[in-house]
Amino acid sequence: MFDAHLRSWIDPPLNAVAAWVARYLGANSVTISGFALGVGAAIALAFQLDLLALGLIIANRIADGLDGAIARRLGPTDVGGYLDIVLDFLFYALVPLGFAIGRPEFALSALFLVVSFVGTGSSFLAFAALAAKRGMTTEARGRKSIYYLGGLAEGAETIAIFLAICIWPMYFAWFAYGFGGLCVLTTALRIVECCERLGSEGNQRASPSAGPNDDRNDQSADMF
Repeated sequence: MFDAHLRSWIDPPLNAVAAWVARYLGANSVTISGFALGVGAAIALAFQLDLLALGLIIANRIADGLDGAIARRLGPTDVGGYLDIVLDFLFYALVPLGFAIGRPEFALSALFLVVSFVGTGSSFLAFAALAAKRGMTTEARGRKSIYYLGGLAEGAETIAIFLAICIWPMYFAWFAYGFGGLCVLTTALRIVECCERLGSEGNQRASPSAGPNDDRNDQSADMF
């Protein structure tokens, strides 16, 4: 929900750091290093080292933003975009898993949170695949390898919840069920919106009065 609004705050410092880091490391190296930090955060949670996990989660997110800034500077690649997406979703699942390992009494709420992530992730990626097929693009969240579809629960909100569970682990179930419910609502709204947009575009393509690119441009312009 807040990702697009945070771009103007996040991009300038990331671009400044990327100008220096890009002289020594490529975007993929930063992506993989960031994922290693995320794995470390999950392990720290499994051992109830909550403050260490908090620091590693922050470091993971800095690396996640930095790899994109480096890619924009050196030139994005399909491999880089693929790694960024896959490792991000693995990280999102590993954090509640690590928490559940360290505190088995929260296993059910952690499972619910992971399942809710499956909903937001699948609704996000399925639309991105069809958007690429139809030539739809957006830069509302910066230049990305795939079409980024918005929602009530996005990256910024997810990380806020992860940091909250590190600071107040005793309230994990409340955070998990509350944010998981928001993810379920996001998934439902995306399904409705995407079906309407894809169906509407199909009707426009079938209409002889529509030009060959008119429907594509309309979709790209008003996706958010």
